[in-house]
Amino acid sequence: MKLYVDEDGAALMRQRVNGEPVVATALIGYVEARAAFNRLRLVAKVSLAEYRRIVNELDADWDRYLRIDFNPGLARLAGTLAERHGLRAYDAVHLASALEAGTQLGALPVFACWDRALNAAAVREGLSLLR
Repeated sequence: MKLYVDEDGAALMRQRVNGEPVVATALIGYVEARAAFNRLRLVAKVSLAEYRRIVNELDADWDRYLRIDFNPGLARLAGTLAERHGLRAYDAVHLASALEAGTQLGALPVFACWDRALNAAAVREGLSLLR
């Protein structure tokens, strides 16, 4: 969201992502972004033209991201993380996806999130936060 819409933290996120060779995201992030963009359009915070622009930017970028698929193993890990940290379902999926990205990349990624509870859980799982 922060890569496509000007909001708190957007400048920091764009600065960090621009120089990174790999940007990972949970596959569900696409659905969440499109839903969030549409909510902005429906409450008239962005015009229809702006909405179309940000959707087109997301679509153009999507294949460049390391997309972590939701599969049975990730579902189990997300369930464990939800219980361990008291997380909401999709928050647990995002945290599990970050940990899986670390496994695939051979190093833990920097976790970019603006939710206090999810950030606290990420730190407890050994991730560093985007600052």
